[in-house]
Amino acid sequence: MATIWQSVIGQPGAVARLQASAAHPVHAYLFVGPSGSTKNEAARAFAALLLAGVDDPEQRDARLALAGQHPDVREFARIGPAISRDQADEIVRLAALAPIESRRKVLILDEFHLLSAEAAAKLLKTIEEPPDSTVFIVLADQMPPELVTIASRCVRIEFVAIPADLVVATLVSEGVDAARAAQSAQSASGDLARARLLANDPNLAARREMFASTPYRLDGTGRAVVAAVEEILDAIEAAAAPLAARHTTEIAMLEERIAAMGERGSGKKALEERHKRELRRHRTDELRSGLTTLAGAYRDALVNGTIGRPESAATAITRIHGSLESLERNPNEPLLLQALLLGLPSMTR
Repeated sequence: MATIWQSVIGQPGAVARLQASAAHPVHAYLFVGPSGSTKNEAARAFAALLLAGVDDPEQRDARLALAGQHPDVREFARIGPAISRDQADEIVRLAALAPIESRRKVLILDEFHLLSAEAAAKLLKTIEEPPDSTVFIVLADQMPPELVTIASRCVRIEFVAIPADLVVATLVSEGVDAARAAQSAQSASGDLARARLLANDPNLAARREMFASTPYRLDGTGRAVVAAVEEILDAIEAAAAPLAARHTTEIAMLEERIAAMGERGSGKKALEERHKRELRRHRTDELRSGLTTLAGAYRDALVNGTIGRPESAATAITRIHGSLESLERNPNEPLLLQALLLGLPSMTR
């Protein structure tokens, strides 16, 4: 039987709570969970249920909400590094307006953990006491301490990383070869969206091997480090090809709509900004995955006793974890990698 929840994978607890809440919804919900846990899909599904009142993806309100095209469901994504003060002003304005077609309006705020301080101050009162017809769905990878006041005004719904076996099963059901599905799931760490992208990447295995073999190509010289960093960055750039292809398709579809209906209200700028965010996140995910593989190479050498000085492997792992943490601050990638590799010990087979 078709359901509005069919795109929400591995979240039975969250779905059950939202289904129970739909009959008498509160003013604001906070969906917290890692990227790729299908909390974005759950936000649209819950909005569809709030507007349609029934679990029927073919009902008009539900169908439009699931497609992101319902006039009473507005989705906000950051423009730039965080949801800005100007965006907050627009959210406050829209929250005060009556619904256009339905008895409710739903505002979905994505990546709320990146909310700026100014925007948070503007949104607090509106999220705390919106009009009776407005429901907020706030999405966050995690909730930083500075936003705890806003979080306390919302019903919190937890989303978890999708188990690897379920990611594999989902990919296989979508036509991906079982071996490729398993490799993609392992690299994606519970992120279904990333796993789907990697499943279309023929160079995934080669990239993992490149990171795992990096310690064997280091010889203590700057020349070896520069060469390794160039190879890593070139591989990451090439890895964006499947994502770029999807972006090209989305742009072509948008251009068709603009040709038929005009550019006003087309969402062209929002699409461009989303593409930039996705490419940035893709690069960060690739670096995070690669550095995790690199740390694994030193960990294996430590366990197997194949490195001359065990303490050097332990130090290397600590340094790599430090670089992983710094990725959250959008560092200069070449400098980060050069500084890291210069301090890592070489290994011999």
